[in-house]
Amino acid sequence: MRISLFFVCLLSFIYSNAQHLPVSSKNNFRIVFLGNSITYAGYFTAEIETYYRLKYPANKIEFINLGLPSETVSGLSEEGHAQGNFPRPFLFDRFERTINQTRPDLIISCYGMNDGIYLPLDTVRFKRFQAGIQKLQQEADRRSIELVHLTPPIYDPIKGEAYAHVLDVYTKWLLSQRKLNWKVIDIHNPMKQELHTRRNQDPTFIFAQDGIHPDEFGHWIIAKNILIGLGEIAIESSVSFEDFYQTYPNGEKIQLLIRNKQSLLKDAWLCGIGHQRPNMKQGLPLKEAITQTDLMQNQILELVE
Repeated sequence: MRISLFFVCLLSFIYSNAQHLPVSSKNNFRIVFLGNSITYAGYFTAEIETYYRLKYPANKIEFINLGLPSETVSGLSEEGHAQGNFPRPFLFDRFERTINQTRPDLIISCYGMNDGIYLPLDTVRFKRFQAGIQKLQQEADRRSIELVHLTPPIYDPIKGEAYAHVLDVYTKWLLSQRKLNWKVIDIHNPMKQELHTRRNQDPTFIFAQDGIHPDEFGHWIIAKNILIGLGEIAIESSVSFEDFYQTYPNGEKIQLLIRNKQSLLKDAWLCGIGHQRPNMKQGLPLKEAITQTDLMQNQILELVE
């Protein structure tokens, strides 16, 4: 089945200047998520896949989460990171292997949180972040791979206003790159607004105990705004992900299967590709993981039908 109409929905952005990604006519389409520990956690990536499985059950699309904890796009690492056990991994140490082995049609990238290494705004560090993001865009363009940048999630100002400001600046710069026809979806400002609204109602409200890693509700805000950025405006009325998936038969079972499938696959892919981040979960051999997740996918398809 051809899926061009599906990708009108998937790959159309709602920007003020109505930018759009091209429509794909491929029968299979692979999306790879790149990022740090927030991406690796997998809640927002699983919610995005669950949304498309439920809403567009006939269409073939593959989602691979390849977030890597601690990673940066800037190549920076603070002194004494991880109690001095290892420096932060750098995306471009694994990027070429990742692309060659996964062969994505679309990359969704989420960096910035670690790239200022939790220090106040600094011109040199900011330029390193900009250079890393620009290189990522250039590498995707060179390979004719579509790339969507996400602005960084928020750092809770309760934990440090200076670093919260750093991510404000990084976000503003990323959004400004839309003038170059970059595809950029803003998750930072919607999270910031949601935090402000909730904290006005309840001063103890938080997205993240450590100020960095969002809880499941924080991941929902991320997923919701990515989906809106991809043209799925109807999701705006959902107050939670449960509010969305419970309108579908077997929605909760499908969500849990997709979480488990993505979790198994991400560790297998990360181990198979290789990376410089120690103390990661040892994944199954990729072939075995794919066999197991194919069975899960069949279960998902049966539940959707």
